[in-house]
Amino acid sequence: MKSYRKELFFNLPTRRGLVNITGDVQRAIAESGVQEGLVLVNAMNITASVFINDDEPGLHQDYEDWLEGLAPEKPYSRYRHNGYEDNGDAHLKRTIMGREVVCAITKGKLDFGTWEQIFYFEFDGKRRKHALIKIIGE
Repeated sequence: MKSYRKELFFNLPTRRGLVNITGDVQRAIAESGVQEGLVLVNAMNITASVFINDDEPGLHQDYEDWLEGLAPEKPYSRYRHNGYEDNGDAHLKRTIMGREVVCAITKGKLDFGTWEQIFYFEFDGKRRKHALIKIIGE
């Protein structure tokens, strides 16, 4: 059984943003040499998410609108967490979108369905953040 670990680093210039990291994950799988196994990808910051869905701009805007309706950024005073920071909404958005994904690796490739892509979703950017890729298999 092989094990491989890689980190991806981000510094988004905006508070929120999506990054398609599918290619990064596939490159890590190639680097690992694993042909059959699993890959875990998780956000290593409590105000970011990793999830799988379609890479379509309308859907990306729908996520932004939907999440902002559920946990609006402002007014900051609505969140008790905001005593020291202004990111209470980011913590809630991360909870909704999730922390990580686990994907099958078959013949050295992500074993995905039609349109599936992996995304890093930042909810409190403008600073350095990272995600972990952990691969196990043979």
